[in-house]
Amino acid sequence: MSQQLIDNSNILVHLVNSWDHPDPFVISVSAREDDIDSYQHVNNSVYVRWFDECAREHSKAVGIDTEDAGELGFGMAVRDSRITYYAPAYQGEKILVGNWLTECDGRLRATRLFQIVRESDGVTLTRAELKYICIKIDSGKPSRMPELFRETYIIQKL
Repeated sequence: MSQQLIDNSNILVHLVNSWDHPDPFVISVSAREDDIDSYQHVNNSVYVRWFDECAREHSKAVGIDTEDAGELGFGMAVRDSRITYYAPAYQGEKILVGNWLTECDGRLRATRLFQIVRESDGVTLTRAELKYICIKIDSGKPSRMPELFRETYIIQKL
């Protein structure tokens, strides 16, 4: 995984105005050779992978390590996604993936907004809204959020 966390206080000045909302949680990724499709740009499925990596790192940063989901017994699974692509990314480009947790009912559902920005010029490549549902890992069925999730997934007022 070619990603690194970005210290949100040190985001390059020219990119601050690129974000749709203040204070995104941001990771940095690079477009690799195996991310490129037959159209010679990053394949749309890679953006979905980057959303997932960003959400997982955000969860980890606030105290929920999704790698321990089996141990926790619960996880947040994507229920619905809406993605709009604006511009392509190309091999070797540095990409910033930002997200905001905008809804969490404390019971079953949560929503994250995502924005992907090319680091070199601040152009928005993609925006997405992903809706999640809490599930029990052993059954895959919807389940009430455990206390850890309710206390940790704090929404951002936009």
